Amino acid sequence: MKSKDIGKRFEDKAVNLLIDKGYQILDRNFHSRYGEIDIVAKDKDTVVFVEVRYRKKQQFGTAQESISFKKMEKIYKTALSYLSQKGLGNTGVRFDVVAFNGEEVEHIQNAFEVV
Repeated sequence: MKSKDIGKRFEDKAVNLLIDKGYQILDRNFHSRYGEIDIVAKDKDTVVFVEVRYRKKQQFGTAQESISFKKMEKIYKTALSYLSQKGLGNTGVRFDVVAFNGEEVEHIQNAFEVV
């Protein structure tokens, strides 16, 4: 299975997990000149930008540990672009991670903040 297909499979699983938790999915694979956000969702009054990560094995760290500061900055800049394009400037925002380590899944709310 190609890595792109694996990524889509786990993004689909993450979407289902979020829907089961009552989130509304607003967008998937949103692109800007800064990068991409896997999932944009709404949790009550908060817009949630979700990074999905998968690691088959943890010999080089967990899925959530694979998100570099540079990646967080790209997500943040892309989130600002999304909010601007959609006219959502006065909305609460959160950055979550759905991490798949093998078949284990963890949804980490407020996984990071970029200052």
